[in-house]
Amino acid sequence: MKPWAASTALRAGRWLLVAALGMMAAWGSSAWAQTIESVLRPGDVIQGHAKWEEDCKSCHIKFDRAAQDRLCMDCHKDIGQDVRAKAGYHGRLKPQNCRGCHTDHKGRGARIVELDKKQFDHDKTDFALRGGHQKPDCEKCHEPAKKYSQAAQDCNACHRKDDVHKGSLGPKCADCHTDNNWKEAKFDHSKTRFALEGKHVDTKCGDCHKNKADYKDAPRTCIGCHKKDDDGNKGHKGQFGEKCESCHNAKAWKPSTFNHDVDTKYVLRGKHRNTKCTDCHSGNLYKVKTPQDCNSCHEKDDKHKGSLGKECGACHTERDWKEKGKFDHDKTSFPLLGKHITTKCDACHKTKDYKEAPKDCYGCHKKDDKHEGTLGEKCESCHGEKDWKTTRGRFDHDKTKFALRGGHAAEKVRCSDCHKDVKSYRKTPMECYACHKKDDKHEGQQGQDCARCHIDKDWKTTPRFDHGLTRFPLLGKHFKVECKDCHKSLRYKDAKIDCLACHEKDDKHKTRLGTACEQCHNARSWKAWDYDHDKRTKYVLDGKHKGLACEACHTRPAEKGKVVTSTQCVACHSKNDVHDGSYGRQCQQCHVTDSWRTIRSGMGRKVGAGPDTSTIPRSMWTPRIPAGAWS
Repeated sequence: MKPWAASTALRAGRWLLVAALGMMAAWGSSAWAQTIESVLRPGDVIQGHAKWEEDCKSCHIKFDRAAQDRLCMDCHKDIGQDVRAKAGYHGRLKPQNCRGCHTDHKGRGARIVELDKKQFDHDKTDFALRGGHQKPDCEKCHEPAKKYSQAAQDCNACHRKDDVHKGSLGPKCADCHTDNNWKEAKFDHSKTRFALEGKHVDTKCGDCHKNKADYKDAPRTCIGCHKKDDDGNKGHKGQFGEKCESCHNAKAWKPSTFNHDVDTKYVLRGKHRNTKCTDCHSGNLYKVKTPQDCNSCHEKDDKHKGSLGKECGACHTERDWKEKGKFDHDKTSFPLLGKHITTKCDACHKTKDYKEAPKDCYGCHKKDDKHEGTLGEKCESCHGEKDWKTTRGRFDHDKTKFALRGGHAAEKVRCSDCHKDVKSYRKTPMECYACHKKDDKHEGQQGQDCARCHIDKDWKTTPRFDHGLTRFPLLGKHFKVECKDCHKSLRYKDAKIDCLACHEKDDKHKTRLGTACEQCHNARSWKAWDYDHDKRTKYVLDGKHKGLACEACHTRPAEKGKVVTSTQCVACHSKNDVHDGSYGRQCQQCHVTDSWRTIRSGMGRKVGAGPDTSTIPRSMWTPRIPAGAWS
């Protein structure tokens, strides 16, 4: 506003105030108050309030704004009732003045209800928006010519055009439909005469209720809906009648729940349990009686062409048509034993009537005869039904010239191991070497009379051989020694008989006592020795010599067959000669074997004294020999 305009307005306001004060004084306070309200009215009211425009007291109490809300509710009684009951939209709002939202005197065409659609909380109304109602525009439910609160709340008011039932099911759409999806129904079918079970629970309404108008003409019988299934390629085509529930149920159309064992007089067993109904029931189930005898269904399978009659159950079972097990062959002239029990019928019965089968072994097993008839046709003499290849228990080999004993009678030994020519078993040699030549580890050095050492019980066991008949009888420890400990070669004849050949490693004397071990040791025990030195040599052991070890004197290896050791004292005691050889080499003239320090009686001297040559024969005098010369 420009300065001159503001000054003009101020002067006009002052004149107006002066005029008002003058009128107040002239007319009095009451008349003045009414007139001043008219003078001070800010503008025209809306069209709805126009008839009360001149009567200010209809909406205003003089200079008392707080009392105006009561006057608003006197006219807007429905809103006043909601506020007092705390119901409806206005009743759920926080307490506030009406004019806070609705301001009048803005002109006839003014909108005193300014609605912010984005901020408006529809949940505070009597119709909270849920599901599909949250998306539509306000105008789809609220007509422009009516108040918002006058919008209809029943489904049919808005959805009448969507009602495919054309009103035949009444206006209570919510009994079946929900806010989330109009096409989604929540109707409780269990309250009807056809409760939904199994697969029916998930079935669409229209699949059964073809007339969507009233839903009252839907069939309640299975065939009413499932006739198309019965007429299809996999259906019964009316053959089993219309009582579908006799076999099927709502849980699942397949498999059938029909219990043939309980509901009929024909119990299903074996293969019959997995057989399709139509395989046996070829006619109308309720008009044509199904036969119960085997031949009625299995005549086409009868390979005997009726020659064995129609009592199929006498031989065949329901478990498997080809399985034989019921027919008792033992009641015939040929009882089945061993391998014959599991043999197929047609292996023996070549004809369909089974009456011309041979009863002797050769009739069937001629092709298996490896002897080519050389042993006759009485196969049972050797063979049995248990196993064609097993002949033990039948043929008595002891009645031949070669009775089977020991290893020959073992189960692992087969006839063909000895009888190489299966055409004629009679030409088989009986001597050991004929079969065991390949086992002869002696390479023929011991001859061909194997039985001289070996026995039937075990080829490796040789208790028959008498070692006492050889140049080396087995005595003492040798009796328990294994052959291979001495006989390094299986030729056996190259084994030496002298002790040292085997015991050289045991010779602690290092051949100092020679190689004739038997002079001291014997076969009973290597450590035991009974060599009599006094009798077997020219040197008697007495005194200290008795307890000495052999190697104390015998220090050098002896030549083969000889044990020669000097018998002179000085040979061993030169290191003990304190005389340095001055008294010669015949120590025994003075010393004794009990103690080196003991001097023979009559010598007249003590140990350590000089020599008394008067008592020593002249023949014993010898030149003085330096010490160590005799060692």
